Amino acid sequence: MQLTLDDEKTKALLTEVLVEMLQQKREVFYDIVLEALEEVGLANAILEGEETEFVDEAEIQAILKSGS
Repeated sequence: MQLTLDDEKTKALLTEVLVEMLQQKREVFYDIVLEALEEVGLANAILEGEETEFVDEAEIQAILKSGS
């Protein structure tokens, strides 16, 4: 017996599987999406940091000490 699926059936089947996985494993997908967003934020911060002026570590330490 040979199984064949056309594009529409394949798409419908994959959609059904993904929806079921999302419903059953919501926490896992939430964690994956959250991690991805954090990575994007970190990458954007790095890119922004590459375009800004260098700040001496002593200046940063002084600001941190004065804030506490």
